[in-house]
Amino acid sequence: MNLAFEYEQAIMAVRQVNRPRVLSDGAQRVSSDPAETILLTIFLKHDQSKNLEGIQGHLAATGWWERFPPKGVEIVSWNVVMGIGQIVTLRLPPRLLNSVNVEIERCAWGAFTTEFFPSYDFIPVRERLAREWREGRGRERAKT
Repeated sequence: MNLAFEYEQAIMAVRQVNRPRVLSDGAQRVSSDPAETILLTIFLKHDQSKNLEGIQGHLAATGWWERFPPKGVEIVSWNVVMGIGQIVTLRLPPRLLNSVNVEIERCAWGAFTTEFFPSYDFIPVRERLAREWREGRGRERAKT
């Protein structure tokens, strides 16, 4: 494969992930279909000028535990990383990205500094690329 082909495949995958989604029943739920959701990894780095009691007090005062994540957003993982803070991975429809951002600004700022890393599920793309590579390799061997 060449880089132009791989770039084209990555662009197609991103467009597929970010396409608008309409739920027939109007319910607020998160689909596990990678074509309808994105993953968002958030680094919540502890404000080291505060001890744990200060951080927990801030989160309680802002309603963090009730407000985050917003409705319609799924927690995929939530890990405490010693020396850093917390790393949260969420699955959400792209249309809810602004809601996640607003709740971080409302509740987490003052307890954490934040970094965001949006991504998408590459497994289906990887499986297709590997299959196409194997099929192409089989054709090459048949020619020899």
